[in-house]
Amino acid sequence: MGAGAHTRWRGRPAVSAPDASLALLQGPIAGGLERMREVLTDQLHESSPAVRDMIDHIARFRGKQLRASLTLLAGEATGNATDEHPSVACIVEMIHLATLVHDDVLDGATVRRRVACVNERWDNQVAVLLGDFLYARAFALSTDLSSRLCSRVLSEATRRICVGEIEQSTRRYDFEMSQADYESIAGAKTATLYAAACELGACYPSGNEESGARMRAFGYEIGLAFQIIDDCLDVVGDSELVGKSVGNDVEDGKVTLPVLWTYAQAGDGVRARIRDAYTLPEDSALEEGRGVSRAMLLRSVCDLEPGVEYAMARARELTRSALDRLAELAPSPARDALEALGAFVLELRW
Repeated sequence: MGAGAHTRWRGRPAVSAPDASLALLQGPIAGGLERMREVLTDQLHESSPAVRDMIDHIARFRGKQLRASLTLLAGEATGNATDEHPSVACIVEMIHLATLVHDDVLDGATVRRRVACVNERWDNQVAVLLGDFLYARAFALSTDLSSRLCSRVLSEATRRICVGEIEQSTRRYDFEMSQADYESIAGAKTATLYAAACELGACYPSGNEESGARMRAFGYEIGLAFQIIDDCLDVVGDSELVGKSVGNDVEDGKVTLPVLWTYAQAGDGVRARIRDAYTLPEDSALEEGRGVSRAMLLRSVCDLEPGVEYAMARARELTRSALDRLAELAPSPARDALEALGAFVLELRW
């Protein structure tokens, strides 16, 4: 390991109830995860003091390393694990970190896992450059692997993530968006990396198409369920419990599934108030809500709970479908962990 490497990447995050469940799920891959963290520490070592400071900072909100865990679990569950899987998982994790840093810029977020976002601690320009640095490190590592499969799958995943973000930016304030369009965008920008993580775990480096397709579909559905739940958290969640900024979607004009459903069921008067909560000039919106945020104003003008319940039911449906895809896998601790993942996804706190 390089001198002065960031040992903080090896530490455990603070454990809350869902995190404790995840720690149990990661038991079958403890060795692989430790190796992945070693690779991550080496890859993110940088001589520049400014970059080192930023890497130390994002280490504080590195999170659950769920996507990297999926790569390792899929490898174990399909009997496909190799010595290179921790490196593949590390590449997935670095791409995920890059998307987080860039997402916080796009969303105007200020806090992630109770730590100031890079754009808040420094500025948007620094955050964009740090995200680019993480992408560069990820794809540089992929060129060291014995197979080009990882580069192909993750470059395509990155393209789809970008397309999803672009599509979302063009559909701001679109209260007539269909659920299919919403899921297509959410799937591209979020579920794509889950799908790629699981696909690579199952078929790297052999390229087993059947195994890869099964696990890709599993990851996509779990990832889409995760995004739907996250969208629910954004409109009705408590930032202290969630551990990151909430209400950003309303501030940015993103109309997500719980709001789309609520709007579709509402009468003209409530629809107008929902639109106002999103679109009134900031001073007018705050005056209307007596100083509260747009998200709080939205909650005050309509009952979001039925929409949230509808969205959560859809997340549960996706999770059940994902779990059904594991039936053909041989029994193993890794398969058990993947099956338990569905419960973990639905444990995410409000």
